[in-house]
Amino acid sequence: MRKTLSIEAEKQEETFSSAGVVEHRINLAGGSMRYLKAGSGPAIILVHGLMGYSFSWRFTMPALAPYRTVYAVDNLGLGLSSAPEGLDCRLRATAERLLQFANAVGIGDFDLLGTSHGGGVAIMTAALCAERRDPRIKRLVLVAPMNPWSPRGKRLAPFFGSPLGALLFRNSIERWRGLDYLWLRRLFGDGSKIPPDSLAGYRVPVLENHAFRHASHIVKNWTADLAELERALPTIRDYPTLLIWGTKDRAVHFISAEPLRRNFRNARLVALEGVGHLPYEEAPNEFNRALVEFLTAGTVAGPAAAPKKMGQS
Repeated sequence: MRKTLSIEAEKQEETFSSAGVVEHRINLAGGSMRYLKAGSGPAIILVHGLMGYSFSWRFTMPALAPYRTVYAVDNLGLGLSSAPEGLDCRLRATAERLLQFANAVGIGDFDLLGTSHGGGVAIMTAALCAERRDPRIKRLVLVAPMNPWSPRGKRLAPFFGSPLGALLFRNSIERWRGLDYLWLRRLFGDGSKIPPDSLAGYRVPVLENHAFRHASHIVKNWTADLAELERALPTIRDYPTLLIWGTKDRAVHFISAEPLRRNFRNARLVALEGVGHLPYEEAPNEFNRALVEFLTAGTVAGPAAAPKKMGQS
């Protein structure tokens, strides 16, 4: 198993290298953070979801590199970033580490993109900056972020964060590789759109870094994190924001997109028809087009604008 795993990790490195993406590591207070870097120009930081890591952005980084210096992090304890036992996994602590990362690598102003749980991290990071009158975040991109209006997280996260839920999770999905397709399929609107490298790619941190174990610690704080997120949202309403959502998202319901959009004074919602929770993998062409358009346009539609709908690639 270890030999096979190394081959998969090597394949990832070859793919990223061919696109000009370079792997780096930097030591933070809580552990060693792995990140990928590509491109040139103004900075953008990409923050993955709960079971994702920098691998999630393999179709996004090459599209952004001509316009931005792109940093894709592996949050501590996830992906291939190490973390000590007892690491504070709350949203606020993770957001603090993201700002530590920006300081450590010398990033000044930057745009910030987060998806799913990483979207919650992005919201909290922006809230910390607003609270401190720190002007370095210029734009937000939130891809189906965890939010107070989606019922799924409120129901399932407390269960998986319980001792029984964590035990079931780790003794089924973590150990049985045959279940990989089943849980990944739930994240796609159309199973035929799952990229051929996804199954092996998402298995790498599970075996190399016990990522599922760390994820179970994160969901223990989910209810408290949602409450803090709800309090933080009004403080970030002035950030120009792009929301991207798949209309068939089973993880963070699409019905929560519009209430979240109304939180912002200057936000645009792009709805990808028939797409699930991972639009950057299921419909990368449409996703990248909307993202580049937003980042290079300078302005976005105001709060009264209707969602822009796009078809699948």
